[in-house]
Amino acid sequence: MALTDPIDNAVSAIRSWHAHIYFDGPGQRAVADELRTLIAQRFEVQLGRWRDHLIGPHTRPMYMVAFAPATFARFVPWLALNRRGLDVLLHPNTLAPLADHLDHALWLGQSLPINSAGLPVAVAADEDEPLEINNWPGRAGLR
Repeated sequence: MALTDPIDNAVSAIRSWHAHIYFDGPGQRAVADELRTLIAQRFEVQLGRWRDHLIGPHTRPMYMVAFAPATFARFVPWLALNRRGLDVLLHPNTLAPLADHLDHALWLGQSLPINSAGLPVAVAADEDEPLEINNWPGRAGLR
């Protein structure tokens, strides 16, 4: 985007963030499980299901961690230093899934291919999946 573009992407458009933590094979899955435990012990987040088979735009098995924008400043630096060699896609959720996954994304580790064929350009606010925190440090969360 050129600096003269009239489009102003406001940070307030970010409804939540996703961290997709990728693994490849049983060894990396075990490391991903250890990382998941560490995340659960430290952060109020939504821990997604294990995806041992490819789903959506993801070209490796993974699980997702969804979190509020207010959690970004604490969680992302911690994840950058503690990802245990796993590749992580971080993207905002702004009601523009295609741009969020391709243009607004951040990578920790290796940048992996994304299958963008099924990603819509835009979704309506009522079609967006809300952030549902299901893990609170110090209490039993979804594992």
